[in-house]
Amino acid sequence: MTAQNKVNTQRKITQTFWLILGRYGGLIGLIWLILCLPAQATKELRIAVKKGVSAVQVGSSTPAIVRDAGGRPIGNLAALDGFTVKPRGSGVNLNQWNSSYLIIEPKDDGVVWIGDRWYRGKVRVIRQGSGVTALNLVDIEEYLYSVVGAEAYPTWPQEALKSQAVVARTYALYQASKASNRYYDLDTTTNTQVYKGLETEFVTTHDAVKATLGQVLTYDGKVILSAFHSSSGGHTENVEDVWSSPLPYLRGVVDYDQTAPVFQWSRSFSAWEMGRLIGSVGSVRSLVPEKTTPHGRIITLKVVGSAGSRRITDDQLRKALKLKSTLFTVSNNNGTFTIQGRGYGHGIGLSQWGTHYLAEQGIPYHQILSHYYKNARLSSLN
Repeated sequence: MTAQNKVNTQRKITQTFWLILGRYGGLIGLIWLILCLPAQATKELRIAVKKGVSAVQVGSSTPAIVRDAGGRPIGNLAALDGFTVKPRGSGVNLNQWNSSYLIIEPKDDGVVWIGDRWYRGKVRVIRQGSGVTALNLVDIEEYLYSVVGAEAYPTWPQEALKSQAVVARTYALYQASKASNRYYDLDTTTNTQVYKGLETEFVTTHDAVKATLGQVLTYDGKVILSAFHSSSGGHTENVEDVWSSPLPYLRGVVDYDQTAPVFQWSRSFSAWEMGRLIGSVGSVRSLVPEKTTPHGRIITLKVVGSAGSRRITDDQLRKALKLKSTLFTVSNNNGTFTIQGRGYGHGIGLSQWGTHYLAEQGIPYHQILSHYYKNARLSSLN
């Protein structure tokens, strides 16, 4: 069995376990909760699990307190039962309780159900637009138990998982400090960090988080934008070459991701198919890179077609053609375009597959981090 198959099998077992817990969970949930006592609280994050939905299913593994927007207890929920929160008036409704927002707080170290998964912490359901948004209020260390398992493979070496834990902790705090959204700090997708609650927690991810408790990357006394990606294709990028402003800690470095399954890849399209996916150009005749990074990553591209031409950005191109990265070359053979690419992601900051390789060579996580984040310090939170 390959490492990938082992990971897939472990994930399926975990998913099945939580499905059983969702249906029958009393005894199983109690045993699991006894074995996994919560970590010491350090910082509570607001994670948007469901955004602007017409209704959301919530519940708790233990009896739970329902609180109103003022934090006052207004009722109780039974354990291992499902409840629906819906919009009502200018607020939200759960059973007989109405408030501008509601908080569900499990007792006795219980976990909460939001939508289709179990999560640590509490639930806050707020009114947003014509729907409701469910937030998971969770301690950052407990949040990381899941994020490390969702963003990396739990079977990877501990030094790789420790690196991911520090990077994910730093990124979460950086996003929370920006406070760009009044309702939440992060969501559960690759737009911020992938977070799937208890489903992606493993013994190895717990160990990595605990071994790096409170450790973050800083520059000039502030947490950094600890960008990361899957694989750079041989060399990471200076941040200003791909995004906007230069940062002293996001500098391009040699990557060690040659063993990554996504180090090299290819995709082929007919001229008509590519034109349809990109849109507004007809059948594609040529692709002309206009702006590239020093390492060949395409930033803007001119698409010339039978119905006109169009300038397209790197993000638009990746989305339209479902490419792993914009580090590629194109060949045209009688109207069939073949894209030969390298890497997966934007190529800035830490390369996860490069980290995996270095960890397998026995390189400790603090040295891995100093390689990918130049001029940054490994610091401990007060």
